Amino acid sequence: MADRVKEVAVEEADRIKSLATDAARSGAYLYPIRGIAYFVSHRALWKPLTAKLVPTLTLGLGVTAFMFVFTYLPQAAIMTFTQGPLAAISAALLVLSESSTLFTILSKTLLIEDALIDTFDGVLVSKNTTDLVSSGRQVHAGNDPIAKLGKLIKKPFAKFAPKALIRYVMYLPLNFIPVVGTVMFVILQGKRAGPVAHTRYFQLKGWTGPQRQKHIKDNQAAYTSFGVASVLLELVPIASILFAFTNTVGAALWAADMEKGNVTGYGTAPRLREQAKKAE
Repeated sequence: MADRVKEVAVEEADRIKSLATDAARSGAYLYPIRGIAYFVSHRALWKPLTAKLVPTLTLGLGVTAFMFVFTYLPQAAIMTFTQGPLAAISAALLVLSESSTLFTILSKTLLIEDALIDTFDGVLVSKNTTDLVSSGRQVHAGNDPIAKLGKLIKKPFAKFAPKALIRYVMYLPLNFIPVVGTVMFVILQGKRAGPVAHTRYFQLKGWTGPQRQKHIKDNQAAYTSFGVASVLLELVPIASILFAFTNTVGAALWAADMEKGNVTGYGTAPRLREQAKKAE
């Protein structure tokens, strides 16, 4: 029995090591960073964000303040028994993560859903993949990628995702494990967030459920690395409104590279793979 347990543990360790290696090689974690640079350098993409900035920031401040006032001390007290002096930091990170998740759900449900769709489609238009976008909405003539966007034909994002919230709550206890637990929590969240970032792309492609699952499975490492980077950027609730948009830009840039065939077997553009190699 002990030998069998050891064998399974070794196999799982090898699988995780292989996944981590492929994730590093893919360079997909660089797309969220690329998204920041592209967003900053293309002022037309700011329009969806600025239109929702004030109410969303107000919501973010309110959620963060509420969570720290009512949940920080109880969670820090519990973590003291398992993490000792690290409890204060771990509890703060946990509350930030909880606040970010609650803020993301509320903001995407109530405020920024359409703005994120416009941002994703606008990036695709700016990258000369207008034919793809036109399958999901009207596209007008012009030079401004956002102004060119017309009425939506397909609207992909669900107003509320109970499975995602339930899964998040199930993963929360991992944060009570010092350091390693928090890392595992972020990775598991990233594994889900990566494919979700391409929900719009999958719909514009007209892929069925099995087609989506095959694509995600074939690029699992790349999607996980993209998701982890996105989750880390959106960890701070107030700033996460900006990163929600820049992550969307990064996801659209990745989709544009896929659409043009500018990707490798690891699911990312060769130039990003070279950057990833230099970072190793």
